[in-house]
Amino acid sequence: MREILRFEDVSYSYEEGRAALARLTVSVGEGERVAVLGENGAGKSTFFLLANGVLVPQTGCVYFESNPIGNKTESLNTLRRGVGLVFQDPDVQIFGGTVEEEISFGPMNLHIPLSEVRVRVDEAVNSFALEEYRQRVPHSLSGGAQKRITLADALAMQPRVLLLDEPASSLDPANAKLLEDNLAMLAARGIALVVATHDVDFAWHWAQRVLIFRKGKLEADGAPENIFADAALLHRCGLEQPLLFRVAEILKLPAVPRTAEELEQEWNA
Repeated sequence: MREILRFEDVSYSYEEGRAALARLTVSVGEGERVAVLGENGAGKSTFFLLANGVLVPQTGCVYFESNPIGNKTESLNTLRRGVGLVFQDPDVQIFGGTVEEEISFGPMNLHIPLSEVRVRVDEAVNSFALEEYRQRVPHSLSGGAQKRITLADALAMQPRVLLLDEPASSLDPANAKLLEDNLAMLAARGIALVVATHDVDFAWHWAQRVLIFRKGKLEADGAPENIFADAALLHRCGLEQPLLFRVAEILKLPAVPRTAEELEQEWNA
């Protein structure tokens, strides 16, 4: 798997003597689906802000497509174009007068030719079923539609990596399912997806890989089946096993199903 984003011994502190992120070395590959877990204050948000170039490492280095990212504007802009960030609260991210203006804002800031901007906006609108909302005010729309708009914003920038902070927060089941369908579409395009979440059930059935942060350090990095089987690790990091793990244990199943549908099939087999 081709490496797209890499942290090499990266540290960052908001205040002297207290590291928000300490000596982090980790990489993300093309098309990976990565869940990022940890208690509040564990370092997840700082990791995202460094990965997107909002923050600059105080020690260590971030690499994008094997190229070191320094603190110069041109280098940071390369990182920001390649690594999209979708915030938990759409209100923080959305400020366009219409949905079309909102999605075009990022590409326009890159001084991309208008014809190319139109192509990108059309693709993003179609990908997230936003055609009927093109001329609507984003803040007048539902939470589910606003989430889709923030994903369309990111897609229009054509990122290699997309960071999502609690993307399913406050969504009803129908919109949560639509979100997962949209994430699958993005992953199929080779975009690496890194999702910060407190939902271990989502992490279990969705992720190919799990990162756990604890007190500013990367406590664990591995396959979901290994991470969630480690009860001591989960206890230390304030996490619980996914529900299907506990169900499989009670039913003494030979393997833990990833979804409720798989559980039903295994039970009826």
